[in-house]
Amino acid sequence: MKFVIQKDKLVQSVQDVMKAVSSRTTIPILTGIKIVAHSEGVTLTGSDSDISIESFIPGEEDDKENVEVLQAGSVVLQAKFFSEIVKKLPKDIVEIEVGNHHSTTIRSGKAEFSLNGLDAEEYPHLPQIEEENIFKIPTDLLKAMVRQTVFAVSTSETRPILTGVNWKLENGELICIATDSHRLALRKAMIDSEKLETYNVVIPGKSLSELSKILDDTNELIEIVITENQVLFKAKNLLFFSRLLDGNYPDTSRLIPADSKTNLTLNSKDFLQAIDRASLLAKEARNNVVKLSTFTDGLIEISSNSPEIGKVSEEIQAEEVQGEELKISFSAKYVMDALKALEGTEINVNFTGAMRPFVIKTTNDDSMLQLILPVRTY
Repeated sequence: MKFVIQKDKLVQSVQDVMKAVSSRTTIPILTGIKIVAHSEGVTLTGSDSDISIESFIPGEEDDKENVEVLQAGSVVLQAKFFSEIVKKLPKDIVEIEVGNHHSTTIRSGKAEFSLNGLDAEEYPHLPQIEEENIFKIPTDLLKAMVRQTVFAVSTSETRPILTGVNWKLENGELICIATDSHRLALRKAMIDSEKLETYNVVIPGKSLSELSKILDDTNELIEIVITENQVLFKAKNLLFFSRLLDGNYPDTSRLIPADSKTNLTLNSKDFLQAIDRASLLAKEARNNVVKLSTFTDGLIEISSNSPEIGKVSEEIQAEEVQGEELKISFSAKYVMDALKALEGTEINVNFTGAMRPFVIKTTNDDSMLQLILPVRTY
């Protein structure tokens, strides 16, 4: 194998596939990146058997030559060293050549590295996915849906199913739900589906986070293929495979209250900053708890009390307060995460009681919802 390639294209591809490479794998060859040179260009692959990423660098693109393949072939190189080397090469052009016993030479300018490679035939094959049921979604919408839900997945392995985001596709609507049993994030959107398939799958939160980092902020459509145990995301020159989590995701619809007793309309930024200030003293206390009290004149008090450090209270003016007066305690971190995920300057907070879950939404937008369980403080 021998090819000459633009350094910036190679660096970008290596960075993308590195997101799937793990140093803690039980299959030694998966600590490497598979490189295949063929007539169309060069393909790089990284995998940890849960996530697999394939990045293709075409020989020519937009009338620019990216790669000149002088001899087709393949090799697997140690990801850790290869990624560091390509980043630090001195010139814009890189030549990679594989000799006997997979020994690989990397040249750029006057720098020359020699790495011991492995046989690419030993590298596990990527899942073969029947591309029958494809649906499409703009890339920037997909990234927004991931950002607005993935933070609420569980980090505990006691209930593995909760470490993923539940994707439900029904009647042309995609619904994404994440919960760690203390909070819940929901986001829905209408999508372009040729056949109105119905899906109910759970994608690992880690996979979605890594996917989101790789994708460009563009409104180009990304194709999504779901099978029994895999999901494939197809973007331009990029394939991203992830396994699906086994098991049934809990029915979260019954957690969302149908009615409310106290409703607040608030400026999102003011609310977020007041909670942030109150949490400065709460961080040292048990689970970072902040209290909220409502008053009939439309004032909201945000306070926290840490016996060892001191206390803080701040009043903010609500745009509207309806219903019963209320005192409630909650995790400052959970509410701040929820507020950062919501879009828009004005939010509605709906309470059904001091010990019942409460809902935060953007005013006049039903596509997003954040639900948080209060904290018992007595």
